[in-house]
Amino acid sequence: MEFNVKKLASDAGVFFSRAMQFTEEKLGQAEKTELDAHFENLLARADCTKNWTEKILRQTEVLLQPNPSARVEEFLYEKLDRKVPSRVTNGELLAQYMTEAANDFGPGTPYGKTLIKVGETQRRLGAAEREFIRSASISFLTPLRNFLEGDWRTISKERRILQNRRLDLDACKARLKKAKAAEAKAAAEHELRLTQTEFDRQAEVTRLLLEGISSTHVNHLRCLHEFVESQTNYYAQCYQFMLDLQKQLGSSKGEIFSGTFVGNAESASPAAAASPPVAAATLPAVPTIPVVPTIVGVPNTVAEGVLNPNEVKPPASGTRRARVLYDYEAADSTELALLADEMITVYSLPGMDPDWLIGERGNQKGKVPVTYLELLS
Repeated sequence: MEFNVKKLASDAGVFFSRAMQFTEEKLGQAEKTELDAHFENLLARADCTKNWTEKILRQTEVLLQPNPSARVEEFLYEKLDRKVPSRVTNGELLAQYMTEAANDFGPGTPYGKTLIKVGETQRRLGAAEREFIRSASISFLTPLRNFLEGDWRTISKERRILQNRRLDLDACKARLKKAKAAEAKAAAEHELRLTQTEFDRQAEVTRLLLEGISSTHVNHLRCLHEFVESQTNYYAQCYQFMLDLQKQLGSSKGEIFSGTFVGNAESASPAAAASPPVAAATLPAVPTIPVVPTIVGVPNTVAEGVLNPNEVKPPASGTRRARVLYDYEAADSTELALLADEMITVYSLPGMDPDWLIGERGNQKGKVPVTYLELLS
């Protein structure tokens, strides 16, 4: 008990001495041992690394999880060392709602079919988002957290010890200056030598840790490349999913609007031809795509599923011009590759899928998707 009291008194004396030295330095009444310029640069670089790492970490967490309540929940689970429960992404939740709505509206209706298609794509987008968040957390967020909670805490601890050693050293220097008697000077010089040794040793330890910041930058650079790779793969997947969905929706769109810009002479019934026009004054006149008539004895290559562009001839009733909205890469030799904003000639064939037209550009000819075109009068 007596030893503990003495140690407590000694620690209190050291603390009081350091506080006095620090206060006098701030007031300009005491000298301060300055660190060399290289050491000061290392300190500034370490502080800069810590500050920007914290900002990048926090903003990346916001990017991956915009919901602040969810971030707080994940933080608590992490501090409690418990596994974070799996959370449904917004895309997966939207997919669930669309699928349930399609079942209520009727999965066989045009709207129901489209809801199912879009819902499936949203589910795939949600799964891709989940995988991106998992990958980014492992490859990018975890190394940043490890630096802040591991290396930086060690650096901060050693810097505090170095600060205390410096205060002790300067206090010893001040006592040596105030010493008058020879014995007091000798004791002060001995204490100064010991304190200087401890300060130099601690300064070397802290310097080594600060120089390790360069290795931290190299590690974070590698993690940043992995984060960009994960983000690239995620957006590439999303882009491909949406392209696939756009092609799938072309069929539904063609069924809905085929009567507007695709004419088929074989599908017109006598009753429909004899019926009078309804609300002709209110409906805009929309020209139709000329249709190649079916000739008896000539095989219908489109109906058989095989199109030979060399055998297709423009209809006698004429053709239409169309502007290409997006680039399109031909899937096979029967299709025509398209470039955005170019003008081509188009027409339809009997029995042909309403989502497709025959396109001509100079001597080139092939099938083109309707959804990629803007039909001109």
